[in-house]
Amino acid sequence: MKKSTVRLVESALLIAIAAVLELVSKMLGLELPFGGTITLASMFPVVLIAYKYGVKWGLLSGFTYSLIQMLLGVKVVSAMFLPGEDQMILWQAICVCLLDYVLAYTVLGLGGIFKGKIKKDSVALALGVLVALLARYIIHIISGAIFYGAWAEWFFTQEGFYSIGEKILESFSGTGLAIVYSIFYNGLYMIPEIIITFVVALVLGNIPQIVKPAKNQ
Repeated sequence: MKKSTVRLVESALLIAIAAVLELVSKMLGLELPFGGTITLASMFPVVLIAYKYGVKWGLLSGFTYSLIQMLLGVKVVSAMFLPGEDQMILWQAICVCLLDYVLAYTVLGLGGIFKGKIKKDSVALALGVLVALLARYIIHIISGAIFYGAWAEWFFTQEGFYSIGEKILESFSGTGLAIVYSIFYNGLYMIPEIIITFVVALVLGNIPQIVKPAKNQ
């Protein structure tokens, strides 16, 4: 097979694995009530594509995966556009899709930025994971603060968050409260996701067959 064909096939396979890991994680009940899932390192295959084949190809793969994510989350996405409690103004719904899906998953392609700059593959890959997933986390924070900040007061008065929520509500209001809420809520799934994926990268990064580009036959 040609090198480009091998790259395409392997990337498609890794994206499929990422989607399966996402679905399995949801089946295990790891999805939060208002969106976001602690997954079984479902972002790792996409970051791995970027590490194996470069940032440009990684960004394209991340964009492709973002479209798959919208299909997997079709109920949430459609609810923003269709009449009902979750319906948004059209421009808001489009912006949420662009931020929380398209941009948030496309930036996973940044996972390959340390390849060749750090000698040890496991370290370079793990640092790439940190950059890529932190970028995704920041994008979710921005989106959440802008479009879901109105839920902040309600969220911090719920059972389980009351003690810390009371202090937060006393200290922040308006835009500041919306940002804190978004950092807190998105951190509930993104921080564990970053840690899990970082550890997976450190372990699997030591296996040459995984981190090296597939050879054409």
